[in-house]
Amino acid sequence: MFIARAARPALQRPARRWLRAAAAARSRKGLLQRGGRKAALATSADVPPDPSTYARVALILEDGSVFEGKSFGAEPPAGGTFAEVVFQTGMVGYAEALTDPSYRGQSLAMTYPMVGNYGVPNNNDKDPLQPLLPRRSFESDSIHAAAVICQDYSNHFSHWEATQSLGRWLHDQNVPGVCGIDTRRLTKVLRERGSMLGRLVKLGPDDALPTSHGTDAEATALRARHLVDEVSITEPITYKAPNERLSVVAVDCGMKANMVREFNARGVTVTAVPWDYDFLDLLDKSDGLFVSNGPGDPTQCQVTIDNLRTALNREGDALRPMFGICLGNQLTSLACGASTVKMPFGNRGQNQPVLDALQPGACMVTSQNHGYAVDPTNLPDGWQALYTNANDLTNEGLVHTSKPFFTAQFHPEAHGGPTDAAYLFDVFADACSRYKAARATGSTVDQALIWPKTINDYTPPAYPKKVLLLGSGGLSIGQAGEFDYSGAQAIKALKEEGVEVVLMNPNIASVQTNVDPSQSQEERLADKGAADRVFFLPVTPDYVEAVLEKEKPDAILISMGGQTALNCGIELDESGVLAKHNCRVLGTSIETVIATEDREIFKNKCLEIGEPCANSIATNTVEEALAAGEKVGYPLMARAAFALGGLGSGICQDADELRTLATKALAVSPQLLIEKSMLGWKEVEYEVVRDQLDNCITVCNMENFDPLGVHTGDSIVIAPSQTLSNEEYHMLRSAALRVVRHLGIVGECNIQYALHPESLEYCIIEVNPRLSRSSALASKATGYPLAFVAAKLSMGVTLPELRNTVTGGATIMGFEPALDYCVTKVPRWDLGKFQGANRVLGSAMASVGEVMAIGRTFEESFQKALRMVDPSNPGFEPIDGMELPDDSLEKKLVIPTDRRVWGIAEALYKGQGWDKHRVRDLTKIDDWFLSRLDKIAATGKDKDKWAALKPLIQSHDAKATSLLREIKQLGFTDEQIANFCGGLSDDDVRACRKALGVIPRVKQIDTLAAEYAAETNYLYTTYHGDDDDQLAGDAKGGTLVLGSGPYRIGSSVEFDWCGVSAMRALRGSGARGVMVNCNPETVSTDYDECDALYFEELSKERVLDVYEREGIDTGCVISMGGQIPQNLAGPIHAAGARVLGTHPDMIDAAEDRSKFSALMDAAGVDQPRWAELSSHQQAVDFASEVGYPVLVRPSFVLSGAAMKVCRDEEGLRAHLDIAKEVSQDYPVVVSQFVRGARELEMDGVAKDGEVVCCQAHEHVEDAGVHSGDASLLLPPQTLSDYVLRRAREAVREIVKQLQISGPFNIQFLVGGRTSGSKDEDELDGSFASMNDVRVIECNLRASRSVPFVSKATGVDFADVATRVLAGLPLPDEEKLPQLFPREGQAPQNFVAVKAPMFSFARLRGADPALGVEMSSTGEVACFGRDKEEAFLKALLSTTMKVPTAGSGDTVLVSFAAPLAHRALGPAFQLHDLGYDLVGTEATASYLRGRGVPCKTVAFPTDDSMVEDATATALLRDKKIKLAVNLHAPESKRLEDNYMIRRTAADFGIALVTNPQVFELLAAALTRHKKGDILAANPSDLFSYYEREPSTDAWTGANEFH
Repeated sequence: MFIARAARPALQRPARRWLRAAAAARSRKGLLQRGGRKAALATSADVPPDPSTYARVALILEDGSVFEGKSFGAEPPAGGTFAEVVFQTGMVGYAEALTDPSYRGQSLAMTYPMVGNYGVPNNNDKDPLQPLLPRRSFESDSIHAAAVICQDYSNHFSHWEATQSLGRWLHDQNVPGVCGIDTRRLTKVLRERGSMLGRLVKLGPDDALPTSHGTDAEATALRARHLVDEVSITEPITYKAPNERLSVVAVDCGMKANMVREFNARGVTVTAVPWDYDFLDLLDKSDGLFVSNGPGDPTQCQVTIDNLRTALNREGDALRPMFGICLGNQLTSLACGASTVKMPFGNRGQNQPVLDALQPGACMVTSQNHGYAVDPTNLPDGWQALYTNANDLTNEGLVHTSKPFFTAQFHPEAHGGPTDAAYLFDVFADACSRYKAARATGSTVDQALIWPKTINDYTPPAYPKKVLLLGSGGLSIGQAGEFDYSGAQAIKALKEEGVEVVLMNPNIASVQTNVDPSQSQEERLADKGAADRVFFLPVTPDYVEAVLEKEKPDAILISMGGQTALNCGIELDESGVLAKHNCRVLGTSIETVIATEDREIFKNKCLEIGEPCANSIATNTVEEALAAGEKVGYPLMARAAFALGGLGSGICQDADELRTLATKALAVSPQLLIEKSMLGWKEVEYEVVRDQLDNCITVCNMENFDPLGVHTGDSIVIAPSQTLSNEEYHMLRSAALRVVRHLGIVGECNIQYALHPESLEYCIIEVNPRLSRSSALASKATGYPLAFVAAKLSMGVTLPELRNTVTGGATIMGFEPALDYCVTKVPRWDLGKFQGANRVLGSAMASVGEVMAIGRTFEESFQKALRMVDPSNPGFEPIDGMELPDDSLEKKLVIPTDRRVWGIAEALYKGQGWDKHRVRDLTKIDDWFLSRLDKIAATGKDKDKWAALKPLIQSHDAKATSLLREIKQLGFTDEQIANFCGGLSDDDVRACRKALGVIPRVKQIDTLAAEYAAETNYLYTTYHGDDDDQLAGDAKGGTLVLGSGPYRIGSSVEFDWCGVSAMRALRGSGARGVMVNCNPETVSTDYDECDALYFEELSKERVLDVYEREGIDTGCVISMGGQIPQNLAGPIHAAGARVLGTHPDMIDAAEDRSKFSALMDAAGVDQPRWAELSSHQQAVDFASEVGYPVLVRPSFVLSGAAMKVCRDEEGLRAHLDIAKEVSQDYPVVVSQFVRGARELEMDGVAKDGEVVCCQAHEHVEDAGVHSGDASLLLPPQTLSDYVLRRAREAVREIVKQLQISGPFNIQFLVGGRTSGSKDEDELDGSFASMNDVRVIECNLRASRSVPFVSKATGVDFADVATRVLAGLPLPDEEKLPQLFPREGQAPQNFVAVKAPMFSFARLRGADPALGVEMSSTGEVACFGRDKEEAFLKALLSTTMKVPTAGSGDTVLVSFAAPLAHRALGPAFQLHDLGYDLVGTEATASYLRGRGVPCKTVAFPTDDSMVEDATATALLRDKKIKLAVNLHAPESKRLEDNYMIRRTAADFGIALVTNPQVFELLAAALTRHKKGDILAANPSDLFSYYEREPSTDAWTGANEFH
């Protein structure tokens, strides 16, 4: 066989440059037409109106299936439109598809539900580089499809190239369109029964739906049409190429224009001839023969087949290379003696994976449009299969073994679609050129065809036997639960391949750090979902090296742990540690990681392949940054290297802003890139996957709702993109593949672009060479498990080898998902919880979590997402009233904040000179998005509509059916409808809906837009549907588990851990589990974790929908997901759902502060004095009676929302209204504040009012710091047995009083003092009341400390609780921690410490001080022989940089006078350890007066001192390694103390603000220095324990803490 492979060339670059030149020419033409300015954004408001009538129409298929919809474009003619109905799964390219002659005689159904978004360009324009062709958006001069079918038609469009709507274009070409069709149902019908004939007919308002599609005679006549004859040209046409070097004859069977463009781009002139033209004489004058695509049955083209057979049989100088595409493949196969078959429904779309027979392992993503295939089982001699479809195994091309003949069934010239296979034109042109040269010289050609090398020479190394997986540590802004998801997926992937997994991650709340101590070593190895060993240790180079030394893994995986793991991996490599331990990095190499993280290297890498980056300069100092700013010009973008979530990045308007930003950024990053600002450009992302062989695909593209300037983590994000044309979509896709291949990434990465809104200009912003938050979103949005696949690829597995589990293995993972729904991600911010926090959003991420909503339209998805973020959000409507004056509203829109979306709602609802155009001018948000939101607003403010609907709902009138469905399709809830109507309840609306059959339909996420059947129950609900993907009778009962919703302050990964544990307990016991959650960052939203997953709202309406749809027969678990599901207990119970566990009345009694306090009084359980708020004056009177301070406590809130210590009447009155607003429907309680008390918590599980298991833990900090921000000690370390017994007795009584069944968390105050007690000035707790135990709170749900307690005791409390709730068998009582501990009950001989993680560095302006409202974003935990050891390791795990004792490091100490006695001891200890102390004036004087040396530094606002000597200046200059700022309410220097704390946070300086933490830190450092806790030294981590006598060991043989 004469086939050779050339060394791999720079594929496609000449052609790509030519096409880019064409695009540029078109852009320049547009500029000239608009007076030399950039093309103005064209919207539906700027062009003639859309003529669509939206008449009632029906589609009837030949099997009797009927679909009702509305017309757009042209209406169906009198006799209807009769055609074959087919579907295609492309998400862009409707203009290209409709003008593809291969769709002749077919009604084309688009599986992507929204069509028309970006309008249609002028169809009279010609291609500037080939005037005989239409412009690049069209494949021919007219529409060839008989009709277009979609679910939702966008008559409002937005695009700079558009001059008309899709409806206008269809109308002018007399082509009918139909919308309102459930295209997913239609696709399933065609998939299951094959493509069918169908008739589209217009109906009158009262006409019944037709039952027949037509007569047999009509069907026979339609099938007999010679479609090729209809679309082929009638006379030869020559398309002359610029710089002509070759000429070919093209048999035009319906040739797409882009085929000519590809030839012309290579200097090949094309002479197209009709399908039945005798081209043999013409071929003698040409260099090659090309056979085009076309419609219909290839056997109808017998004349063409005969001519081709003659050409194929030529020899010698008469022989010409031949290339056929699509129909050309089929015709060539028939000419050579093979046969063709009609496929059931064909392959039509842009994501078909094709395997290369000549290069085993190579896989391409291709665009296809055909209903016939070549039968590869009877190929004649001399021919072999060239390509095979990786999914259905149909033939995708042929090649001759000795002659230059080859074909492709797919479209290498794809437009629309990917152009990965465009090199086939190079292969053909090369053959034509070499055969032409041989004829001229009389020589022979050695190789018939020379194939470029499309994959790497790669011999995969042996799979590693043991892998060290680095986790990300505690959750923080920019690095949250997505890394628990990715790490858990990676563990599954590695274990599936038989690899032993060692995990290093101190995040105690994560699912991936689960270890079952009851398992043997063999059982752990066999457990596919759990790491074999887990080290709760800091992810730092020193500690990682210690683990490398002990475990001796042969590989390390650093791409699953965020920036923490990535940066640690780089340090390990550069220091030679990995080489020293013979440990290779799996996946992307360190060299490539550095190339993406170092901004200057990255820019140069992109420029090497001609990919544009922003004009930028790399700087390493503030002075260099300022100089670069002068060169680049303002405004500019500054980006920090090696940073997560845009930390240290931002837009600077002038040199002062740049100086401030650069100073902070370079304190935490070694490099700052100064680049041109592209503020206002679109931001687009692609998730890209590449294997070792160089197979490369994009899995998901996403478009930011907000223009560039807002970090993508803080932007609303839509998947797939909605406003990109086919050309833009695939231009950026192709660029992504080029960049990722050039960088050499292996696994998964994310590439971000800035795209000019009015041209094809784009710039690459960055590439993240690891799993990211966007990766988690893309995985859940598409059903494609990116982390799992990336882990497999990192070991050397290739994409074609991996099977798609969603389709039950029927398809491979080397494909690009096709979505038939719209996904909206909305971030969750908690900026309002932080005093002084700047709410302006910029290029540094500030959100703490996100939600993902799925709908069949943008409106449905968007409204869902807004509610998912916070249950108090009704949907897209004003939530702050509409009283803002215009100038204030303008400011709200111009400046991006976490509240801007509500400003948009206010503007669109307001009217009075406000409309979407004004909003667009102020926000620069694309007009398409605003048009869709305006549609929601128009309905919301239509008072006449609501007034007419109200009586129809009240009477359940059938006339309400269509109106209710229309409103529900826009995403409105029953509660919204009730509120807009007025005088109705959501129950009234629900009852009417159900009576009229207006119910949500359940659809599957299946990765392939219903082209293949899904075998997973990954589900969402929509009102845009006729049926469920699963039949209603298929409900299987079981237990419904409600997830936690978005991560937020107070509700984070710990509740996902609880939900996963609950689900695993159910399924492990043989029970069926159904999950409802909306957080894409979670393990609980992995479809393989449950029997059915609903990615849905956690609302009463949706939970009841799922409960009824699934036929839940056990009940609903509401106690594992935190406060959001807990608050649903009462409403869903009242609606008839069974709530498992504690009765909702008792939950109400515990959550309602007033009821709970009254219950405790009645039961004789001691508590601080309290009073229910009924008026401001009563609250003031109560405070006067008990004395200030008092604590204001709202009910039914999470993480202490609106809880505050009020110290005087003015503060109390000011805060009461805020608390009442947060807890509108429930009482606010004011209670006596106890100062100096210890805080004790009891986590446990009860059954029928009796405790099943329980564990106590103590706070390091005194009461006054929220429990979520406190450091926890387990077991308690400072409390007496007497105190613990009193607390346990109180627990027993509380459990009995509330008849608790399920999880609980009870919090107590121990000791302390209140106003008016003696020793009022003493704050050290050394008074008689130290033994008082007072209850302050009881949560009848799992708490955030449950994972910590579970892993410290070795008992999964969530598992036990689930067994109680579902009535499953409980573990042996002997194995459970008892309320009154037994002898030897764990934990013994060790202490676990949980430490909070804070993200103050990202919260600009926020005060890093702790109080009764929670501030932490995550947590870590470590273990030690004593509390000091565990505490020190935990602090290091929070990324705190603890200064080195004896090194002369400087510590800043500043404390308020009331705390001086607490600070004196630890300050002396630090001095004794060799630290240099500096302090503010009063602090330094106090310490020196008591024998502790301390230099004086000035407060920031002191005028008497030089600026460089202030505390903040020393912090800014990194001369201080630890800042201790112990403030008190009595402090007179509030502003100065704030500035010290804020500066420490801004410049990454370790900060301590609590006296108890200061004491424990000093004690731990002292013991460490003395050698008492050597295990805190990484180098001694394991050797210390190995030297330890077995009698002293606090870990088991298989436990490695």
